[in-house]
Amino acid sequence: MTRSDDDAWDVQTGVGSTAVIVAALRAAETNSANPLVRDEVAELLISAPELEGTRASIAAWAASSEHQADSDYRRLVNYHAVRTHYFDRFCAESSAAGVQQVVILAAGLDSRAYRLAWPAGTAVYEIDMPGVLEYKSATLACHGAAPTAVRRAVGVDLRKDWPGALQGNGFDSAKPTAWLIEGLLPFLSARAQHDMFARLDGLSAPASRLAAEDFVGAVGFQQAVEQQRAMDAGDDRWGDDGGLDPGDVWHDDANSNCADWFRSHSWRTTCLDSREEAERLGRPARSVLRGQAPMFANFIAAIKPGAGGCESGEW
Repeated sequence: MTRSDDDAWDVQTGVGSTAVIVAALRAAETNSANPLVRDEVAELLISAPELEGTRASIAAWAASSEHQADSDYRRLVNYHAVRTHYFDRFCAESSAAGVQQVVILAAGLDSRAYRLAWPAGTAVYEIDMPGVLEYKSATLACHGAAPTAVRRAVGVDLRKDWPGALQGNGFDSAKPTAWLIEGLLPFLSARAQHDMFARLDGLSAPASRLAAEDFVGAVGFQQAVEQQRAMDAGDDRWGDDGGLDPGDVWHDDANSNCADWFRSHSWRTTCLDSREEAERLGRPARSVLRGQAPMFANFIAAIKPGAGGCESGEW
């Protein structure tokens, strides 16, 4: 898929199709012998008849890797388990601190509004392309799944006026917010990222907090691109349409250094190397690709200074 400033997608095409891969990886983790995270909703999200071909491709990939302890497939399952665990913990910490307004940017097939134990009154806003959110709502409704929070789907392109759409759906910028930026930044150009960060900052009341997945500087991002495309090279497991090779839909200029941006705008910011977190959780990636560690992201946590209990805590 050739990226442009106005490209669009649903769950079967381009950027949107990567959400299906991620949901399948969460389902695989859930069905494993000793899951780090449990996401029973993930299997439902990829169960629609129109995704049969994608499910078959992923199943074939998993089967081909069955006896490889550190295959590309297994490393991705492990990495996404570690990432999901981190963001789930961020949500729990935010709720414990009293934050009742949560925004998931590029929510894709994220299931947190359905599977986490949210305190009463919590509103979870999911922002993504209309077609992606419509698919999710319809699919889960067919299975009788009900959200565990007040779920508000905001169908809008993050490169457009998403703040207006968010506020039009009841978002209150006077209240502290917990923002999730997971699996998003490589799909936006650096300029689009900075625009999104500035809008997010403008909507954030004091004591708002943020969790993000980001790459470490220009070298780290280039390594990530090389690794992803090396995994994709010569790989025909996705068929001929090219819609499911994640490296093909990343922006070459997507490196923005999220942590530096928020730190320079007065957010109290910390970074956690995902490799260290994987080691701590017993999910280390043992192999390397061309001398590069296969887990390459940082997990960013940030809090906007301000009075009130919501600013306290390890985040």
